Amino acid sequence: MNPRTNLLLCIALALKSAFAFSTAGADTVETNPVASRVEVIGTTPVEGSEIDPDKIPAASYAIGSAALGPDVSSSMPDALLQRVPSVQINDVTGNPFQPDVQYRGFTASPVLGTPQGLAVYQNGVRTNEAFGDTVNWDLIPEFAIDGLEIVSNNPAFGLNALGGALAIQMKNGFTFHDFGMELYGGAFGRLGAMAEAGIERRNIGVYLGADVLHDDGWRDRSASDLRRLYADVGVKRSLGEFHLAFTGAANDFGAVGPTPIQLLERRWQSVFTTPQATHNELAFLAGTFTSQLTETTSLQGALYYRGFSQSHIDGNTSDEVVPGLSANAVAGEIDRTHTTADGFGGAVQLTSTATFFGSNNHFAAGASLDHGQVNFAATSELGAIDRNLVVTGSGVFLDDASDGAGPVQLLTTNTYAGVYVTDTLDVTTQLSVTAGARFNVAQIRLSDLLGTRLDGTHAFTRFNPVIGATYKLFPKLTLYASYSEANRAPTPAELGCGDPEHPCVLDNFLVSDPSLNQVVSRTIEAGLRGTFELSQEGAALFWNLGLFRTENSDDIIQVASPIPNRGYFVNAGDTRRQGMEAHVEYHDTRWSVHAEYSFLDATFQSRLAISSPFNPVANADGIVNVSPGDQLASAPRHRFKAGVDYAVTKKWKAGADVVAIASQYLEGDVSNRNPKIPAYYVVNLRTSYEVTRNCELFGRIQNLFDQHYYTYGTFFDKGSVPALHLSDPRTLSPAQPLAAYAGVRIKW
Repeated sequence: MNPRTNLLLCIALALKSAFAFSTAGADTVETNPVASRVEVIGTTPVEGSEIDPDKIPAASYAIGSAALGPDVSSSMPDALLQRVPSVQINDVTGNPFQPDVQYRGFTASPVLGTPQGLAVYQNGVRTNEAFGDTVNWDLIPEFAIDGLEIVSNNPAFGLNALGGALAIQMKNGFTFHDFGMELYGGAFGRLGAMAEAGIERRNIGVYLGADVLHDDGWRDRSASDLRRLYADVGVKRSLGEFHLAFTGAANDFGAVGPTPIQLLERRWQSVFTTPQATHNELAFLAGTFTSQLTETTSLQGALYYRGFSQSHIDGNTSDEVVPGLSANAVAGEIDRTHTTADGFGGAVQLTSTATFFGSNNHFAAGASLDHGQVNFAATSELGAIDRNLVVTGSGVFLDDASDGAGPVQLLTTNTYAGVYVTDTLDVTTQLSVTAGARFNVAQIRLSDLLGTRLDGTHAFTRFNPVIGATYKLFPKLTLYASYSEANRAPTPAELGCGDPEHPCVLDNFLVSDPSLNQVVSRTIEAGLRGTFELSQEGAALFWNLGLFRTENSDDIIQVASPIPNRGYFVNAGDTRRQGMEAHVEYHDTRWSVHAEYSFLDATFQSRLAISSPFNPVANADGIVNVSPGDQLASAPRHRFKAGVDYAVTKKWKAGADVVAIASQYLEGDVSNRNPKIPAYYVVNLRTSYEVTRNCELFGRIQNLFDQHYYTYGTFFDKGSVPALHLSDPRTLSPAQPLAAYAGVRIKW
């Protein structure tokens, strides 16, 4: 039966069955948990060397593919928000497909200039972009994800894994054997379609999938268009397995950003200065292999090429003198950037599971190399801001970079290399000990194509150890503890924007090349995790409770300049992120229930004088004094999540989830003396109905009670547009209001 016939039959049967939902509670129903466990990638980023998850002496959280569809979450970051205790989302760009994802106070963000602290791997290949370690979530095709795991600090994951790493496993022809499609749509003009197919024939497996999505956006001028493709060809032989995978994307976003609170109080959809738009393109080719050399020895490896291109346009206020501007007009500027990045590299690892003096042992040693070359260009066009806050260019471009606003043409090359070894030994049947280390080398070169101001060469090295243990108090109850270190070299973007005398247009410009120190994190954590099998019918309870503390030395933060829209990076001494996290989930044939709670105490540990010129408590020079114990911004202390899914019948399922986030300080409020962003909660509903074995209808309601809340905030120059008569310097990112979506899923 062809897809069109399937679709028509599905709709007809759905209409016939619309009033025939059975509520017979006596049915025995098989359900798939929303978050099924996936194998831990292990203590290395290379696939194919998995270790028993219960022997990892650290926290890890797994999410299966069933939690990633449009019927249960709006995106992969949204699924992480719902299911992982210490995850929070900050909507810095104002676009749902480009959020900041924060885990234990460390961030993976698509915004160039955000200090990054999480490493992200797709099939064992690092996806942090070469220029600023940014993570473009829109470039990861969610429909093709087989499962993902977020693991806390471990040096084996290489640079940037200060707070941990996110390891994503993609589908292939050996793990996915369906032909299917999805059509869905709903609020704010959202329309989406996805099709995928997986085939296995003898020793060859092929997977191919693609999706398209359009969303008008619920705020003014915030439309999005996503176009993504993922393909994987795999070959299995008696001695190993090889995969060649391609990820392609061409996406457009209206990134509207924070808006002055007084404008949002007048109209929730308001935006500040425009245009603000981003175009992303990706061509990502990766080959991975695993080979079984002997019964206990295997070799894993990966090679990749990643081509990334981004164009960004941003209308801003300006304090420049615009030629010919009338006395009553407001000065503005249009900042444009274009980034082209080519990255390639690979990793190889030898794994042995041979016994050691009669004890079970898991040994791994490997090396990785990542090289990136980036061409970055930026211009600033002077203009005027009209009554609709739209910036119109004048055709006059700044050509003096002395204040950081002139043109930039920069070539950067960065090479990251690392060697590592890790070993997990079963000292007894109850006690397993893990020890290992990684040595990192980072070399970064900046070449100014318009002069010499940005020229510079930087090198960083670091030896990072890890040691930990797990102990089975009972067969289904494990105690774990570990100590580990990790480091992050300053990115090319940060190294090019670290001079307070020459600040950059945030997310845009580079102006000088002062040196920054690398960040070093030291993490200690301990916890308990357990499993209780409650019945022979499959009812089970999973839980964990953990404590953690991470100390950062020479932490890098972004600070604001007195010049509007500009800033720079500094080493901010020591910071600390400590807390606890708890997770519990229950599954049986009808129910799937989970709840999570985390407490985070994220603080400065050094005395500092930080520039925050638009902060109301800043002194005459725009400086705010920071004391040890002051809270880090955008890091709420409490997070609570819960969800339930229930099989009403064999065909009909329904579920709900809630996310509650405590209040948080605005970015730039480093001394904690301004009102916080208020706490909020949001409730979502979902349901699905299996019309036939091949056809399913689904629906989802987001923000059921239409809560108006903010996820991010900072300060701005309240006098930059005098005609608005703004008196409050707070500018905030509002959350999406009530929205409903529905769709159909077909498999054959």
